[in-house]
Amino acid sequence: MSTRDYFPAAPEGGELIHTRFYEARTYKMNDDLFLLRGVVCDEKPAGLYLAGDPDPLWVHHMVVDLEISFPLFVIEKVSVTFHERPHTHCTDIEPDYQKLVGLSIARGFNKQVKELFGGPRGCTHIGALLAAMAPVAIQSGWSMRVGAALGTTETNDVSVDARRKMAYASNLNTCHMWDENGQMVADIEAGLPMETPLWISKRAKALGRDDTEWLKMRD
Repeated sequence: MSTRDYFPAAPEGGELIHTRFYEARTYKMNDDLFLLRGVVCDEKPAGLYLAGDPDPLWVHHMVVDLEISFPLFVIEKVSVTFHERPHTHCTDIEPDYQKLVGLSIARGFNKQVKELFGGPRGCTHIGALLAAMAPVAIQSGWSMRVGAALGTTETNDVSVDARRKMAYASNLNTCHMWDENGQMVADIEAGLPMETPLWISKRAKALGRDDTEWLKMRD
């Protein structure tokens, strides 16, 4: 991890027998494209399966790369690689994931993944990884917008109201906070300032700063 350890300590008396890792990282390729890379890994503790084995044993290790257009969130390119798997022919399914090209990773993505690759049509672990990656793509959209706000002036001819709506459109109805009939969306559409994210406020306070920098960048 690049930051503090996020996982709680083991329960008292508990013996670790399995760990599954999911990790997703996003890389901005240009103003219109980002690469979303996801990894899933299943790990057995050292010595659990082979007595005397000093090292943890990886039983699954798959990597998915998705090149995604911005701001449309359409998948432009796909790479699926099985680095570790239980069966020789697990990799036979890799080419099938090219069917993801052209799909939107925003609305309805998980449903389409299940229709295309559910059950015997795909790999259950790749399916779980894709489900974990989809919300990361949306989160990355916010980062792409921040980068644009810091480095370009291309949206200067777009009204503040239009920019605000563009910024939150992909979040509508994704959770109870973003209910299109909820209070937060109503406040935003009424022109009220959106609440500063708590993680921004906490970090700014730790740095001895306030929210001014964030508010200027956001607007």
